[in-house]
Amino acid sequence: MRNSEKGGRRLVAERRDPKPAAKPKSAPRRQPAKARKPTRKTGGNIIVRFIAGTVALFWRILWGVTWRLGATLAAILLLATGYFYINMPPLGDLLDARARGSVTMMDSEGNVFAWRGETFGGAITAATVSTHLKNAIIATEDRRFYSHIGLSPRGIAGAIRSNMQSGRSAFSGAGGSTITQQVAKLLCLGVPFDPEKWSSEAAYEADCRRGTIWRKVQELPFAFALEAKFSKDEILTIYMNRAFLGAGARGFEAAAQRYFGRSANEVGPSEAAMLAGLLVAPSTYAPTRNLARAQARANVVIGLMHEQGYLTDYELAEARSFPATLSQQAEAQRGIHFADWLMQSGPSYLTRNTTEDVLMRTTFDPRIQAAAEDAVRHVFGTRVREGSEAEIAVVVMSANGAVRGMVGGRSPSVGGFNRATQAVRQTGSAFKPFLFAAALENGFEPFDIVEDAPLTINIPGSGPWSPRNYDNEFHGFVTMTEALARSLNTPAVRISEAMGRARVREVANRFGLNSDLAEGPALALGASEASLLEMTSAYAGILNGGAAVRPYGIEQLTLLGESAPLFSTSNGMGERVISERSAQVLTWMMTRVIAEGTGGRARLDGWQVAGKTGTTQAARDAWFIGFTADYVAGVWMGYDDNSPLRGVTGGGLPAEIWRETMQRVHQGQSPRPLPMIEPARPVLEAPQSQPLPPQMQAPGQQQPGGGSLDDAIRGILGAIFGGN
Repeated sequence: MRNSEKGGRRLVAERRDPKPAAKPKSAPRRQPAKARKPTRKTGGNIIVRFIAGTVALFWRILWGVTWRLGATLAAILLLATGYFYINMPPLGDLLDARARGSVTMMDSEGNVFAWRGETFGGAITAATVSTHLKNAIIATEDRRFYSHIGLSPRGIAGAIRSNMQSGRSAFSGAGGSTITQQVAKLLCLGVPFDPEKWSSEAAYEADCRRGTIWRKVQELPFAFALEAKFSKDEILTIYMNRAFLGAGARGFEAAAQRYFGRSANEVGPSEAAMLAGLLVAPSTYAPTRNLARAQARANVVIGLMHEQGYLTDYELAEARSFPATLSQQAEAQRGIHFADWLMQSGPSYLTRNTTEDVLMRTTFDPRIQAAAEDAVRHVFGTRVREGSEAEIAVVVMSANGAVRGMVGGRSPSVGGFNRATQAVRQTGSAFKPFLFAAALENGFEPFDIVEDAPLTINIPGSGPWSPRNYDNEFHGFVTMTEALARSLNTPAVRISEAMGRARVREVANRFGLNSDLAEGPALALGASEASLLEMTSAYAGILNGGAAVRPYGIEQLTLLGESAPLFSTSNGMGERVISERSAQVLTWMMTRVIAEGTGGRARLDGWQVAGKTGTTQAARDAWFIGFTADYVAGVWMGYDDNSPLRGVTGGGLPAEIWRETMQRVHQGQSPRPLPMIEPARPVLEAPQSQPLPPQMQAPGQQQPGGGSLDDAIRGILGAIFGGN
């Protein structure tokens, strides 16, 4: 068909293929799939399936909590480490951060003899210190120091195992801390000392060194911060400068100087081992306390050094054959009680409470100190029964009050009881020179006569009181000099009562006996109490011509590194108490105590000696105090519990100790005469007048034609002083 309109396209019908379409090939016949084996058993016992599901759920929860908690703790640890790292001071500020200062004491010749407080010997570094010391510290404290990052799991595991094998709990005893962790303790985790929070620096350090688990957890970030901030040698440098090593030594330099008299840069293997051995227990292993124990500990450290390759076989044998010993100065340990006294008597802000390092020049004489100590040792070793607990105190000083030596007990220890300064005991007849000093000032003379006869005084509120002599006998009329030499009590009381107790008390106070003196008549017999130092300085006032004396031991105080002294003195003499003549006459009277009286055992061949014995009631205290032209020395003996001595008087063992001390003190010196005046003896002629009335004559002594001179004297003095 043709389309006639507009010449358009022809319409042609679609061609159709007359052949039928070919049948598509049929797909191969599909075989039925075989049943798959299940990967897990879906059937079975329901209980087993429940348990398995529960375990799986619990594990998923535990794992989820654990990794989240671990991540949180790691983040906290990282933040804490970063905080400590940012706030960590520079290395120089960490070497010496003592809250307290130190006091270094020098003797009269300028040599150091004692330290108090915490001494810092100066900064040392791991690069300059002796290689042996560095190796000893590593071998003893942390053999893996240069390989760990501040924490040693192997060390902690080993410490736990060691503690449990020793029968302790896992965290009691050895802690397995690395040197870095120990530095964290020494730095107190960066917390400075606050006196308002801690009662003392010791309490502060004890708090810093607590070994609790929580404390160890706190140490971790600080230890990591140290490792990040400083090199290993810098951490070791902090440790070597801050470790406490006993005897007040802070740091290895101070300890090396204290124990061996040399720098930590110069110590050998045996000395290094002894120093490193102190780290575990400084007070226990301090060689000044027990040298044998310190050497035994050092021997263990030497073995560790050899085991870890720090010492050859030859060095091992040499170190064990020649163990470290103390320097001569450290071994002597002279003047322990003297140093303690200076710390108590000096200005507190420059001694016991100082925050600075103070240099103290003193009056201490090591030769005199040795003399006193040797004398005590000799007498107690030869004259005192073995096992006796009797104690002793000795003080030696110059006439101006400069204390030269002091023994405060038979077994001195730092901070121990000092019987020379702290024991306040009754003085007995050692007080009598001050009674006679007052008498001389009030017009009495050495050859004045006084009666030694029974005497009774009625004391208001107490009743009658009767003094007696040590020998329980009376000796009739005696001179004042004889009464002093023989230490007669009744004449002393008569003089005191005739003169007035107030005057006696005044003179004694002005001489330095400032304790509360007895109010009653027993004042004359030494019923009052005083320390040996006070009594010795009062006797020095007699030797120097009658001036009061303030005992002193500090000549100069200077801050370390400065030249201008903060304090200085060279004389302890004060105001005059009695006239020079009275003092010199009294000195002569006191020489009679040695020559004719109770102090005979104190004689020194070739030397003039003046002194006085003293024995208190029931012999609870025995004294001898005396002097030559050069030195005054005092000795006290007694029991700490105030129990009576057996067979000891002031003229016995105390006088012998005094003599032994002064013989050693004056050895090699030329004798000098005492500053004394021997009074002229009065010349008395028999009276030519009529005999005295019978009532003034002594019974049985009347003679025909008139009374004798003795009768006259007895009658007159009897009328003056009275009888019972």
